[in-house]
Amino acid sequence: MSRPSWDEYFLNLMKEIGKRGTCDRGMSGCLIVKDKRILSTGYVGSPAGIKHCDEIGHQMKKTVHEDNSISQHCVRTAHAEMNAICNAARHGVKIEGATIYSKMEPCYTCAKAIINSGIKRVVAGNKYHAAADSREILARAGIKLEVVNEELEQYENQ
Repeated sequence: MSRPSWDEYFLNLMKEIGKRGTCDRGMSGCLIVKDKRILSTGYVGSPAGIKHCDEIGHQMKKTVHEDNSISQHCVRTAHAEMNAICNAARHGVKIEGATIYSKMEPCYTCAKAIINSGIKRVVAGNKYHAAADSREILARAGIKLEVVNEELEQYENQ
C-alpha cells in the first residue's frame, strides 16, 4: 500500500465530508486547506434552520442555456464550496492563499466566491457539465484549477 499524496489525502477526506450532505442529488463535500492544515469544511445543505431536501424534497428550477437546452437544478441547498467559505468567515478563519478541494469543478456562483475569498488553487475530483464559465473566470483571476478525473459528474434529471 502506497502512501497517498496530500491532494489524494484531502480528496479522500472531501468524500467523507460529502456524506453529510442533505440533498441526494449532490452529496458533495469540500474542504479548504493551507500549509497542509484544514481550515474549513462544507457540504451541500440548506441554510441553518431551514428544512433540507431529505426532509421535504427538492426545490427544482429549470435553467435555459444559450443553446436553448434546459437543465434542472435543486436550489434549496447551498453548495459545499459556499458553505466552506461561509463557515470560515463565520469563525474568523483567514483562507486567503488556500486550496479548496471539491467533488467537481465549481459552479459559476461558487467560482466567484472562491475568487473573492482569496483562494488561489482549486482541486476538483471531476468535471462539471456547466463549468465552462467557471473555468474562464478562474483562469482570468489567476486561480489554478486542477481536475483529477476527466469524468463528467452526472445528476438524475440533469
